[in-house]
Amino acid sequence: MKRKFSVLLVCMMMAVLVIGCSSKSSTDDGGKTTISFIHWRGEDNKAFKEQISKFEKENPDIKVNMTVYPSEEYQSTAQTILKDGSTGDVFAAFPGSQFEILKKAGLFTDLSGEDFVGKFNESLIEVGKDDGKQLALPLQLVFNQPVYNAGLFEKLGLEPAKDWDGFLDMCEKLKKAGYLPIAFPGADIGPGQLINSMVMNNAPDEEVFTKLVNGKTELTEEWWVKTLSQFKQLVDKGYISKDSLSVKHDGAIALVAQEKAAMLATGSFAMANIQAINPDIKLKMLAPITVSEGEAKYEGVHTTTFMLAVNSKSKKQEAAKKFINFLTEPENASAYANETGQLLTLNDVEYKSDILKDSTEWMDKNTRFQPRYTITNANVEKAVLSSIQAVIGGTEPDKAASDAQKIVKQNIDE
Repeated sequence: MKRKFSVLLVCMMMAVLVIGCSSKSSTDDGGKTTISFIHWRGEDNKAFKEQISKFEKENPDIKVNMTVYPSEEYQSTAQTILKDGSTGDVFAAFPGSQFEILKKAGLFTDLSGEDFVGKFNESLIEVGKDDGKQLALPLQLVFNQPVYNAGLFEKLGLEPAKDWDGFLDMCEKLKKAGYLPIAFPGADIGPGQLINSMVMNNAPDEEVFTKLVNGKTELTEEWWVKTLSQFKQLVDKGYISKDSLSVKHDGAIALVAQEKAAMLATGSFAMANIQAINPDIKLKMLAPITVSEGEAKYEGVHTTTFMLAVNSKSKKQEAAKKFINFLTEPENASAYANETGQLLTLNDVEYKSDILKDSTEWMDKNTRFQPRYTITNANVEKAVLSSIQAVIGGTEPDKAASDAQKIVKQNIDE
């Protein structure tokens, strides 16, 4: 009897400890609910800290802990980070393969019925939907195409080219004037960005990468070999430096800001970073047209990304939704947009910077949703991007395409 009582007492104490731990996980610091916000945009750190400070003043019962991961790490480890619900009550997701992975893992909370969904431009948040459910809300509208030094172009009497021959001629004039035509961060995000405008008119079928994943097209076909061949032209002619595979995005940004390079082969999201280094630089965007002017279907590439979501494993979903609602209020969203230099998918945002005002012209152009984000298999995506790096490293386009296709086939046959 004494032994049974002792066992019962131990069990009761353990239950109290478990309840105590559970309570502590949802409230900290004198009864405050602490939520975790995770994402990959370190360049937005200051702007988000300002937003969090304001949110906590307006919601004194909620504390927000923000963690920022390197983008490559975030792409590969987000599922592991989120799965137990202790981290990432609010999290950001990439469209494409990461969205598919997190969706299959059941980590998105359905936000369809939330009032804040109505603050977004409905046509710009489709990428966060699945089977009629709004699982995530893309906050940023990005144009994934080269940024260029408009002041330099004016000085040299250059205009963005309207076909491939014109693009090569434009690069040649920049090179002869003493500038690196294209700063290409081949060590990290360059291949995943320039691919979009390089392939947009070579393969105008918006389902081309979906068909690749489904085994209905191959990288050894003309549309991809041609794209790789054009990358090779840019390298062989010295328009992209041969050492670009060792250049990271920060380094490429510096080359443009220092006016050593005329174009940056990433996207609109880098414009604020360039101007932070060189406030006097005048920036605009262009997209390489890889076909003749008459064949071109698209003028550029856009993405709706930084998809805000609530972790389905979180025990603090109401507080998490309050935070998203706060971030999407017009006043707060406008402050974030102007601080970070990002166009947003929300209605009623007031843009103040010249860069953002100039960038809004692209909203009226015929742009295509980023092709790379339609690759829903992460290993297939890696194979596609690796074939670009291989060509820049000296591999012939036919071989790079063939090697990548073997990897694609292995992954879609599994």
